[in-house]
Amino acid sequence: MNDIQNIKNVYFLGIGGIGMSALARYFKFTGRNVAGYDRTQTALTDTLQEEGIDVHFKDDVKNIPTNWNPQNTIAVYTPALPDDHEELAWFRTQPIGLFKRAKVLGMICNEKSGIGVAGTHGKTTTSTMIANILDKTELGCGAFLGGISKNFRSNLLLPKADSPWIVAEADEFDRSFLHLKPQLALITSIDADHLDIYGDKGKIVESFEKFISQIREGGKLVVKKGVEFDATKTSVEIFTYALEGDADFATHNLKLDVESGFYQFDLKTPEGTIANCKMNYPGLVNVENTVGACALAYFAGVKADEIKAGIQDYEGVARRFDIRFKSDSKIYIDDSAHHPEELKAFITSVKALYPGKKLMGVFQPHLYSRTQDFAAEFATSLDLLDKAILIPLYPAREEPIKGVSSKIIFEKMKLENKVLAEKEETLELLKNDTNEIILTMGAGDIDRMVNPIIEMLKKFRV
Repeated sequence: MNDIQNIKNVYFLGIGGIGMSALARYFKFTGRNVAGYDRTQTALTDTLQEEGIDVHFKDDVKNIPTNWNPQNTIAVYTPALPDDHEELAWFRTQPIGLFKRAKVLGMICNEKSGIGVAGTHGKTTTSTMIANILDKTELGCGAFLGGISKNFRSNLLLPKADSPWIVAEADEFDRSFLHLKPQLALITSIDADHLDIYGDKGKIVESFEKFISQIREGGKLVVKKGVEFDATKTSVEIFTYALEGDADFATHNLKLDVESGFYQFDLKTPEGTIANCKMNYPGLVNVENTVGACALAYFAGVKADEIKAGIQDYEGVARRFDIRFKSDSKIYIDDSAHHPEELKAFITSVKALYPGKKLMGVFQPHLYSRTQDFAAEFATSLDLLDKAILIPLYPAREEPIKGVSSKIIFEKMKLENKVLAEKEETLELLKNDTNEIILTMGAGDIDRMVNPIIEMLKKFRV
């Protein structure tokens, strides 16, 4: 079934994922019956249930609704599910459309003028920023986001009926972004990642080149300056962006307001400069993401004063350079960084924002395969800290790989002040730590440590 309008019932296998939950919300808010399974109860699944979506946590076909007509029902699954999943196996035997998440996202987004944000890092911040800018204009937009926007309080911005635009993260995992055919596209980075799927960086580059070949005729491609790929794979115009320097879009007169901790700059565009842009969201890496988002807004037809207003209004994304606690002696920042380049960009941005302050970071590696592939690179990034605590890795969809654990990163680190610890030991270690800044980093369940850390900091008034 390729006509999304005829669908009445949607069942999600892995409904608690950030991308899956956005789709679930979309179908619920547009009047469909929605239900689903997830392995773990989280704050996000709690919210879905509060919104009227039936969610269960036991893999059992008895929990699948029996009163839905197969002719107007689809099931959506995440590739993170194991092959022996009982409910998934059941749907494969039924006369019900069974689709990967990415296919369904493409079915929705390709009906409008899509804006696809691709790249191995920075997708969520950049796509959320462009959605925030567009939403404040007469153009408007819909958006499927990879994080919880603090402006929208959601990972979904429902498409407005008369808006031509819909923003989506173009995710390279499992080649998901090849289901998207955007009008405008941006690439933030093409680094080696997901080598369990691609094998080597060359195959990743090929996949990105296939993605850009699908940009619609007359569209535009914006690429971070320095990202290498075969530009002949697309016939659309290509533009570059950069934090500073010689690019089609870049900042001039970049300054840090020490009192607020936020940056301000003039934004160079192909048609001139948008003067005195002010951010209310921290981090040098996020200035660069903002430049990319502004480039997309520019090509979507947003006016200069609207771009400025959208930048200043942007509140950020949960778990992206997320300052969670601040006192006279301590600052606590949480981030989902889970790739060596992301860690490097995050830690470097914190150092630039708080020069001279000492950083203590807690890191949870994500996936056995990624840990095995990039142990040395992770070690180099973590060596930028003044003190590091490594907790056990989060396996997500993967089975253990013999000899692979957080320890292989730990042993490659040159930093002397480092600790291998269990999660439950971490609070006690932090309680007695004298470094001024605490960071938590990782894409696994380290997010469950955030509130206990905040409560500990409040209690001990450190």
